[in-house]
Amino acid sequence: MISVDAKKKELIGNFTPAGRQWRPVGQPVETNTHDFPDEELGKAVPYGVYDVAGDTGWVSVGGSSDTAEFAVSTIRRWWTEVGATAYPEATTLLVTADSGGSNSSRGRLWKRELAAFAKDAGLNVVVCHFPPGTSKWNKIEHRLFSHISMNWRGRVLESREVVVNLIAGTTTRTGLTVRAELDHGVYEKGIKVTDREMKQLPLVKHEFHGDWNYTMKKSTEELEQESE
Repeated sequence: MISVDAKKKELIGNFTPAGRQWRPVGQPVETNTHDFPDEELGKAVPYGVYDVAGDTGWVSVGGSSDTAEFAVSTIRRWWTEVGATAYPEATTLLVTADSGGSNSSRGRLWKRELAAFAKDAGLNVVVCHFPPGTSKWNKIEHRLFSHISMNWRGRVLESREVVVNLIAGTTTRTGLTVRAELDHGVYEKGIKVTDREMKQLPLVKHEFHGDWNYTMKKSTEELEQESE
């Protein structure tokens, strides 16, 4: 079971961060007096995966856009690098997510990309979206993102590499460990998924709120067998 979500985008550059940091007397860190984005450095776009049972996190830090392709790419990288080894006997992956953003319950691209991941990974992917207004109940918010925010509080995010290192250095007394990597991919906005493509997806809506809860089968053959 994993909990997924996008963390707030962060400006990269010599900007004043939230919070305070201990410094030698008379040696403050000088930062810009404004927070206009640096066109060259841009923003850091973190997307996270939190393994609920393992109490471990994975965060991909991109510099492009927070899209459904980026979200599923992060899940795919987590599964390839960590999940498949940690759970070699797994046949089903349960994903909890909020209902908006790149992993929106209405997102067609999100579902199409999940279908491709399910097929490649050989997993049935069960997705449960939190109802609108309850996204903070998602475990990734208070078990991963909150600790990352505390860890880099008061630190100037000068580059994406600094962001990755600060995220990877996040730990808790209960044993949380986090792995972070840069994602150099370019993810375009506005990709359309046709009605025909949606009908071909091996998607099974659950009886209870099928708009929020559904299973993406690993193959259309398995879907047909279940229908029979």
